[in-house]
Amino acid sequence: MDGSGVPALAMAAFLDEDSGDVRAAAAGDVRAFENLYRRHAGRLNAVLWRLAGGVEARAEDWLQEAFIQAWQQLPGFRFESRFGTWLHRLAVNTALMQLRALAARPEGRIDAGADEAVLAGEVEEQPDLCHDLERAVAALPPRARAVLVLHDIEGWQHQEIGVALGIAVGTSKAQLHRARGLLRNHLGDTP
Repeated sequence: MDGSGVPALAMAAFLDEDSGDVRAAAAGDVRAFENLYRRHAGRLNAVLWRLAGGVEARAEDWLQEAFIQAWQQLPGFRFESRFGTWLHRLAVNTALMQLRALAARPEGRIDAGADEAVLAGEVEEQPDLCHDLERAVAALPPRARAVLVLHDIEGWQHQEIGVALGIAVGTSKAQLHRARGLLRNHLGDTP
């Protein structure tokens, strides 16, 4: 608590630059929600693009779904965290649910053709994102890619990843180890 008796977390939410737009959007103000979209869509698209293995159309679908869910859930937002943190978690969870659904397909792989296209270098060229590392991450198997992105890029702990992906903590650690090894091999930096 600070000197005013307001909990520190509530104070941080109060000072959040999104607070006014969040309150207005929760009351149905579409323009305020558009402001929130413009403020956060770029960063969310970047993480979703990585989780989608560089498949832009999939990332865009997930981004759209995340903002639809945000609009629907916004009236229940309690300002216990920053809006951007809440929205980021919502978007990642949306993508992870989609990945789990795709993994349940009978062929047992998520869009095998798309992953093979990434491996063959047939993914649409995108400015500033066509670096070898991005291509190598996109070429990873979906679960290993998800663990790597969530752990190494987004800073999640293995416990959080395990819960989100429905896997054991040890499996998360093993997938991270696998992903890093595949990246080293793909980039030509074998141990």
